[in-house]
Amino acid sequence: MTDPIADMLTRIRNAVTARHARVEMPASKLKSEIAKILQDEGYIAGFKMVETPAERPGKAARQQMRMFLKYGPGGEKAISGIERVSRPGRRIYVNRETVPPVLGGLGVCILTTSRGVMTGRAAQQAGVGGEILCNVW
Repeated sequence: MTDPIADMLTRIRNAVTARHARVEMPASKLKSEIAKILQDEGYIAGFKMVETPAERPGKAARQQMRMFLKYGPGGEKAISGIERVSRPGRRIYVNRETVPPVLGGLGVCILTTSRGVMTGRAAQQAGVGGEILCNVW
């Protein structure tokens, strides 16, 4: 797999479209940081790391991330759109002045900076720029 972040976002998008309660994906530190931001911003109900048993004897157990999706009272989706911005083939970097607003400020831009993974607003307040990972609205 060349782009695990795009795989994560696609799994979330497909699960929300199918109205699943949860979605599982291979775990990594970057994915857990993105999930933490999604939880803090109110797009998902929560997430946790789960150990899955080995497929064959002698193989190590794999770490999976289980994400619990969130829906409104009428069944409306908390995540109506999610897109990958910077890809392995085309990296998109911004400085603190040029962090783009998502949906006129209603969405969230997630960046990876020298101070860690954070939202676009937090990066502007911290005075840092970085690579735009994705936009969520």
